Amino acid sequence: MRTILLGPQRRPVLDAVVRAFPEGSFATVTAGWQEREPDDGELQALLGGRGAGLSLYRRWLDVQERDPEYALALRALEGVLGELADLYLLRLDYALQAVYALQHRTADLSGSAVAEAVGAVRALDAAHLERVNEVRGEFFERLRPHDRPVIAAHRLAVAGLLGPAAALVVAGGHVGVLAEVLHLFNVAAALDPAPAAAPVIAWSAGAMALTDRIVLFGDRSASGPGHPEVYGSGLSVVRDVVVLPHAKARLLLDDAPRMAVFAQRFAPASCVLLEAGTRVELSAGVVGLPAGARVLGEDGHVTTLGEAA
Repeated sequence: MRTILLGPQRRPVLDAVVRAFPEGSFATVTAGWQEREPDDGELQALLGGRGAGLSLYRRWLDVQERDPEYALALRALEGVLGELADLYLLRLDYALQAVYALQHRTADLSGSAVAEAVGAVRALDAAHLERVNEVRGEFFERLRPHDRPVIAAHRLAVAGLLGPAAALVVAGGHVGVLAEVLHLFNVAAALDPAPAAAPVIAWSAGAMALTDRIVLFGDRSASGPGHPEVYGSGLSVVRDVVVLPHAKARLLLDDAPRMAVFAQRFAPASCVLLEAGTRVELSAGVVGLPAGARVLGEDGHVTTLGEAA
């Protein structure tokens, strides 16, 4: 499936991208904006008035209102996932503190002691992601959304809007909400995986929600640098890529040892920086990133693919 990942749209490039699609409507997802989901006037202008909102956040609220059994189970699920996240973050803090302490003891960032400590963090990340996916899988197996009339009706309506669309456009916002509604309304199943099929265009949290591993990050909070953490799986339309929107503003990119740990944790996945003006196009059936993509290397430095050494 062709996927176009964009940087934040404060300086929009979306209008230039959609000019390649002179016909048809664009199915849009603005659920990450939550209560502001319908406020899509600026997005509609960039799409030339051809946007057709999927209203996934409104549909999500409707499910919770009209299917109280599902809503109750969902709150219980959120409690379980919250507890898993708390335990993971507690262990992650100790594991990463060990990595950084070892880094200060040796100038060789790829030394065996550091590598083993990073390996322990990688194992922790993988175990957490597996457990989160297991818990979510058990939830969907027990609740069986496709057998619940309210959810099934919404899924049918969403598939009907996606079918004739020239592209699916996923805006940013709250990545957790985006991942939740994209899964619940089975958006991935409604997309045509053929190379010539309608592409997916996404930015910021919307791009994160397309990946097989959503990583939350932020080094510049008021309380100091936080640990990058694995949140869960998105649609898995994009695989082996960790998306980093607003990387300059949110990461300490000048701290090479810290960035080296970041990249090594998630290797061999590529950590891709999505800044304003960025466009990274992933073609169906093509392995790897295109030339020009800016990635965080395992040495902790940002490199542009295709540049001469």
